[in-house]
Amino acid sequence: MFKPFETTGIGSLPHKDPEEACRLIFDTFDIPFWPQLPNLSFHESMIVQFSEDMPSIRIEEKKEKIWVEKERSDELMDFYNKYSEEWVSPISEGYAKGIYTFMRILKDKKTSFLKGQVTGPLTFSLGLKDSDGKPVFFNEELREISLMLLKSKVRWQVEVLKPFAENIIIFIDEPILSALGSTSYIGVNSEETLRLLKEISDAIRYSGAIPGIHCCGNADWQLVIKSRVNIISFDAYGYIDTISLYPLEFTDFLKDGGYLAWGIIPTTDSLKEENVDSLKKRFQEGVKKLSKFIPEDLLLSQIFLTPSCGTGSRSIEETLKIFHLIKIFKRSVSE
Repeated sequence: MFKPFETTGIGSLPHKDPEEACRLIFDTFDIPFWPQLPNLSFHESMIVQFSEDMPSIRIEEKKEKIWVEKERSDELMDFYNKYSEEWVSPISEGYAKGIYTFMRILKDKKTSFLKGQVTGPLTFSLGLKDSDGKPVFFNEELREISLMLLKSKVRWQVEVLKPFAENIIIFIDEPILSALGSTSYIGVNSEETLRLLKEISDAIRYSGAIPGIHCCGNADWQLVIKSRVNIISFDAYGYIDTISLYPLEFTDFLKDGGYLAWGIIPTTDSLKEENVDSLKKRFQEGVKKLSKFIPEDLLLSQIFLTPSCGTGSRSIEETLKIFHLIKIFKRSVSE
């Protein structure tokens, strides 16, 4: 389905001009994605962007606060009355100028692949808190409503992007996976984690799109593989060793048609130290390390290249360097 070494990105950019961000993406990547622009508005931050239609949601933009007001049964009832497995919840332009600009630039064009993204149900429900400061994950009803809402955001994205591409990829962005197991998240068990990931992955597939997942740190990769995604995006620059801990699982994942998206271009301060030659050497060392356990032909035939994470926290100048590096890096390793 995909050519080896095709490039795409994770989501966030530092720009405040959505057209400038979109043009840069179209000029850089094989598989364009709509940009999330957290520096443009608090509404474009990771939790807030997908919060519209969440019952009892409250936002104070000037203070950059978001929470769920407790004891509002009327809003819960309204949500249940309108929800169905076909219901779509749009992201309005004030929350995602990137996707609207992205579609305006595409106009009547149609490409093979486009990518969108959704904040994962764990990151969303552990990051969103109630008026007492407790993550809504620990309220069973609100956790389930969060999942239902995110599914509806997926359906909307696929619906609006489908006219512009033969295939849509949706990444589930789950940075919090790398923190699970720490004392901060005691009470988050692996069974519920897997259920939530499976449900959002299945929702993407049932909507007619290809599910992927992005985690920019260490994670329980065995659990991630079981989530039924087709693409696993990981920080290949900083965490290649974590993949080698699951050789049989990743071999089976690739043999079953899965793809690994190697986040080989760093989006951290390490960027200052790197150039295409040093990154190529690092990549080759990573391939050599993994090919002791996973057949090299599988690794190199079912591979994407990406930055290690979104660039929303970097400067525009650094983002330009990251995007330039991925273009020339692809040429250097795929020739």
